[in-house]
Amino acid sequence: MSESALHIVLCQPEIPPNTGNIIRLCANTGASLHVIEPLGFEMDDKRLRRAGLDYHEFANVKTWDSLPRYIDAHGDRRLIAVETSGELAHSDIAYRSGDSLVFGSETKGLSLELLALFDVSHIVRLPMLPGSRSLNLSNAVAVAVYEAWRQLGYAGR
Repeated sequence: MSESALHIVLCQPEIPPNTGNIIRLCANTGASLHVIEPLGFEMDDKRLRRAGLDYHEFANVKTWDSLPRYIDAHGDRRLIAVETSGELAHSDIAYRSGDSLVFGSETKGLSLELLALFDVSHIVRLPMLPGSRSLNLSNAVAVAVYEAWRQLGYAGR
């Protein structure tokens, strides 16, 4: 398989249908999915498979035991955290081929320890109305992936 233009990194996802939806998104956009343990489910969970329908065989999915291990293996990839604490909007950064878009768990987001691994200029947020807490994880990933992919000229399509 050729190198993906984008890499989606899910840190400790908890809800199987969200990850299943993201697998389907990756299959349709050519992004690779990297899932960081521990997970709140097993990768063969029927809810994950149901949400991903029959797209699993078309997506490049790899599991890692920690975000630092992923970073060690792919130090050449720029890390961009998508987190509610970001100063920049997700559309205010110039994405590059090979970028890793990193998302935290559904209930906790990215820990302060993990956020410390990112350059502050590479922590972005999805704009929301005042008082809003967050978007569903699979929706947030879709919004960020499509903006990055659009900037890359929908590479690979």
